[in-house]
Amino acid sequence: MNVSFVEKDPTWGLIRLEIVKNDYAAAVEAKLRTARRRANVPGFRVGMVPMGMIKKMYGKSILLEEINRLVSENLFKYVKDNNLPIIGEPMPSESEPSSVDLEEQDDFVFNYDVILYPKFEVSLGKEDTLTYYQVNIDDDMLNKQIEAYAANFGSYEKVDEAEEKDLVKGTIAELENGAPKEGGIVVENAVLMPQYIKDEEEKAKFIGAKTNSVIVFNPHKAFNGSEPEIASFLRVKKEQVAELTGDFSFEIKEITRHKNAEMNQALFDKVFGDNVVTSEEEFKNMIREALVEQFTPQSDYKFLNDARPLLMEKAGDIKLADNLLIRWLKLTNEKATPEALEKDYYDSNRSALIYDIIRNSLVNQAHINVSDEDIDDYAKRIAKAQFAQYGMLSVPEDVLDNYAKGMLKNMQTLENIRERAKDEKLAAWMKEQVTLDLKLLSPEEFAKLFA
Repeated sequence: MNVSFVEKDPTWGLIRLEIVKNDYAAAVEAKLRTARRRANVPGFRVGMVPMGMIKKMYGKSILLEEINRLVSENLFKYVKDNNLPIIGEPMPSESEPSSVDLEEQDDFVFNYDVILYPKFEVSLGKEDTLTYYQVNIDDDMLNKQIEAYAANFGSYEKVDEAEEKDLVKGTIAELENGAPKEGGIVVENAVLMPQYIKDEEEKAKFIGAKTNSVIVFNPHKAFNGSEPEIASFLRVKKEQVAELTGDFSFEIKEITRHKNAEMNQALFDKVFGDNVVTSEEEFKNMIREALVEQFTPQSDYKFLNDARPLLMEKAGDIKLADNLLIRWLKLTNEKATPEALEKDYYDSNRSALIYDIIRNSLVNQAHINVSDEDIDDYAKRIAKAQFAQYGMLSVPEDVLDNYAKGMLKNMQTLENIRERAKDEKLAAWMKEQVTLDLKLLSPEEFAKLFA
């Protein structure tokens, strides 16, 4: 078999595959013999059907199957072996149709159009200035994060008198004429927090209440008639709530109060692991670094997005094989109408494709390669960030590994992480090439950039 390539112009080329009989004859003959051994034809014993009859029955389909296999394998092998920079996939050529006639030919020619990556250069230097937005981790933000960790790793202690944020536990009983209703609702181990009671008058009944005291209150009034809240509190169906407008008693059995963890070694160890941090200063510095790391992916995303106009300008007028690209889109999006695909191509897809081509050019220029190790590391950092949202900064390595592996089982997630890891490396490289205009923003100002 002979495979050749001709560049028709800088935007497209033609791959030609020439197949002669010797390329497929032996494989076709072997498959015919296999078919003969298995053929079950009336009047003949299995395996004894004449080969001439087998050829008439299966010859053309086996030949077509073998030719298709040869074309598919060698077409993509040629592209890979020769590092042919193509967009999309090869398509049967319309300008030079393939020559295939199974009845009349022994030798065949297949022609495929390929869309070539345009040739251009993007040169970045320190004369180019790009803005890089970073969240300013000020003392207020740092202290709020420390407060969150102190609360998260705090403890509960029993107290005798209730305050607004305390947990009040006890037994609820439905009342009738001031006494427990016969057959009425009774809820053991009920829990409420005064701060979530909506009616101020009902809330006031619990503030200052002591252990072993009995409060008479009205749940319907306390929660402003909210069916979900009342049904959950009294452990009844929502349909029953409308009838429950009377008073209930709440016999307080226990009052517990949350106490924030103190700023000491115990808190340091719970947040970062045993003896990773040994002083308050180190603790604050580690939290500050964690917060910076948390916002870096968004800063990089904004940086790359803002760099787009500059990169497009430096790349100049990039030529594309528009007619072939539209044909490829039509082949890969059969459900969409040709008119809609063409409109979308010129409205948005063409511009997005050009930027993606520029991005890939820079990736090659920077010799960026995303390995399996890079993907695993990025997935673990995503997992770590997700745990950190719940105050868990010292998650064991094996837990992160398992969580990351679970994420990567999804092919779409795997591909997304691969691209994000690539963008991270690209942003790091570009930041070294250009002059950065660093702008520190508050978290609120930073969030508005992505609104």
